[in-house]
Amino acid sequence: MSKKSNTSKRYTAEFKRDAVALAYSSGKTVTEVAREIGVSPEGLRNWVNQDKADRGQGPAGVLTSDEKEELRRLRRENREQQQTIEVLKKAAAFFAKESTK
Repeated sequence: MSKKSNTSKRYTAEFKRDAVALAYSSGKTVTEVAREIGVSPEGLRNWVNQDKADRGQGPAGVLTSDEKEELRRLRRENREQQQTIEVLKKAAAFFAKESTK
């Protein structure tokens, strides 16, 4: 019985692009291609599905890679702004207390 690794392997965008192209052009199933190139079938299937979404061929409501990146960026900016607001609230409270002394 083999143990699964707790660390996931990172693949370059170029590798993923080539793997997806091979899945499309080989005439083989995604599982067969995945085994041949040494990636999980689920991983390759996700890459193929994301490629379809990026080409506008995915199911309705699925985000493209660009949209996912924008969402990550906006969430990060939102977190940073919330932290800034908290600091400003504390500073305002401090100075309001100091001005009444």
